[in-house]
Amino acid sequence: MKPSSMFALIVVILAVFIGYSSVFIVKETQRGVMLKFGEVVNADLEPGLHFRVPIMNNVRLFDGRVLTLDAAPQSYLTLEKKSLEVDSFVKWKIDNVEKFYTATSGDEFRAAKLLSDRVDTGLRNQFGERTVTEVVSGEREQLMKELTENLSAIAENEFGIKIVDVRVKRIDLPPAVSDSVYERMRTEREREARELRARGKELAEGIRADADRQKTVVKAEAYRESELIRGEGDATAASVYAEAYQRNPEFYSFHRSLQAYRESFKGSGDMMVLKPDSDFFKYLSEPAAPAAAQ
Repeated sequence: MKPSSMFALIVVILAVFIGYSSVFIVKETQRGVMLKFGEVVNADLEPGLHFRVPIMNNVRLFDGRVLTLDAAPQSYLTLEKKSLEVDSFVKWKIDNVEKFYTATSGDEFRAAKLLSDRVDTGLRNQFGERTVTEVVSGEREQLMKELTENLSAIAENEFGIKIVDVRVKRIDLPPAVSDSVYERMRTEREREARELRARGKELAEGIRADADRQKTVVKAEAYRESELIRGEGDATAASVYAEAYQRNPEFYSFHRSLQAYRESFKGSGDMMVLKPDSDFFKYLSEPAAPAAAQ
């Protein structure tokens, strides 16, 4: 190969290498900075195609998406000096690329370590201002909100990181604390049960008294109506008897005598001591008289 051809080939190779080294792409999910001999010259590279001067410029790209820091469980003391095992995680992303690079040298592991220390301090302060009950149920959401706001302000100012959310996955109580919480909850439930039972008993007694009163009123009304109906029936019967007697007094007297005989002689062992000519035997001694009257 001729020297001129060799030189041309070398020039072409160098041109391709320089051209390839001069072009770089920033993806939509990335954030980056351009350095000139280690000094930041472009603090926030936009997504797309960019150019640089080889050797002179260097580019550092970082993940611009929301990242998760899953911290190891830590032990914290509450306001009553009771220990709690807390497992938490943090959602964060790069907000200020230049500050993030300056504070962490673009190392995500170093950023996670610094952020983990700030989260640990924030949780320790928040738990130290609250009781076990407030931490577990009462003010848990408020705790997370305050912690997120405070940490976000600190992390953004120091590291250029924005805290999206801080959440507690699990809170484990030591056996002594668990027993204490359970005993308090059991006592409260028993007190509520006693109150409900007493209220139900009072209500039941009121319902029972009202039912007894209504029963007495109903029975009295029924007795009064029955007496009225019985009185009306007796009056009607007396009127019918009187009318029948007035139509045929002799027959009515005969009929009443027959009823008296039936009642008197229906028992086999009964004994009566009467004169044969008494009025009781009037129709027995004169059997034809009622027929003639009829």
